[in-house]
Amino acid sequence: MQSPIHVAPASKKSLWAGRLSSALAILFLLFDSAGKLLKPAPVVEGTVQLGYPESAILGIGIVELVCLALYVIPRTSIFGAVLLTGFLGGAVATHVRLGNPLFSHILFPVYIGALVWGGLFLLDGRLRALVPLRS
Repeated sequence: MQSPIHVAPASKKSLWAGRLSSALAILFLLFDSAGKLLKPAPVVEGTVQLGYPESAILGIGIVELVCLALYVIPRTSIFGAVLLTGFLGGAVATHVRLGNPLFSHILFPVYIGALVWGGLFLLDGRLRALVPLRS
């Protein structure tokens, strides 16, 4: 038997900050996955330069879109955030392997992950109860 978790409702400022953070992450990831699904020449060239074969681009886009869909659905948002974290970790590893610049390339997926988790933290009281930032 589970005991109920009592969480304080988020303030209006927190709700709007969470919505904005999540919206920015969703828009970027949607744009990125759409590029992989539509495969315009710049996306294909960029992905091949990162060391991935052109045949992998569609699969990567589908995986990204599925993870994003799970994140957007409130009931599965935490699971989606976990999967997106793994997906973005692969992007970090790719940029590290290629020796790309730290702040513009290597850490960019970390910034997106921070938007994903920051938005979720501000919107979901259960997550705030699980990971309290204050004692």
